[in-house]
Amino acid sequence: MAQAMEIDAPKKEDLFKAAESGNASFFRSLSEDELRHALSVTNEDGRSILHVAASAGRTEVVSFLAAVSPASGIVNSTDEDGWAPLHSAASCGNGEIVNILLENGADVNLTNNGGRTALHYAASKGWLKIAETLISHGAKINKKDKVGCTPLHRAASTGHLELCELLIEEGAEIDAVDRAGQTALMQAVICCNKEVALLLIRHGADIDIEDKEGYTVLGRATGELRKSLLDAAKAMLEG
Repeated sequence: MAQAMEIDAPKKEDLFKAAESGNASFFRSLSEDELRHALSVTNEDGRSILHVAASAGRTEVVSFLAAVSPASGIVNSTDEDGWAPLHSAASCGNGEIVNILLENGADVNLTNNGGRTALHYAASKGWLKIAETLISHGAKINKKDKVGCTPLHRAASTGHLELCELLIEEGAEIDAVDRAGQTALMQAVICCNKEVALLLIRHGADIDIEDKEGYTVLGRATGELRKSLLDAAKAMLEG
């Protein structure tokens, strides 16, 4: 019986082709046994058909597959790098798919091999609405990845002002340090993200913290940026 089922099962390449192209009718045409088999198949990178559909932005396929069998665990399945479909959807900026996955049991705080959650990726890419959705579903604001970076570090280093504002409003630790001893403010300065740096100072970021190389924020800044930081810090003291 098992042998007959294996013979009748859709070919692996057809499953992944349908997932990537968004062919939802293909999956709807499968029997219960064929669909169960399809959900268990992975490619050479350990990615499921749901991973592929989520990465490709195939909303209809994701919606169908995610709702098929919660017990299968496919929504929280991870590839060889520890990425779940939610990581991919958040990184790609597909808010509709993020919502679908969360509604079907995706773990909002699942970490990949780098220790990053979906919120880390939304923060680094500047996807404000997705970050709001993740936070509303319980995403941990101050979760550190394997190099000690929080979502605020990621948003600051990539210059996403509104994302930084959101994270601060939701309780981000302004002066959290990564494994190099650097704060979000330091990373904003190193990456020359002036507006973010000034925002963090206005919210009370400490300019005197030293990283593991002995540098402060002002020690990392140069030229006009250093002057702007000094002026902002002075205004805060006088304020």
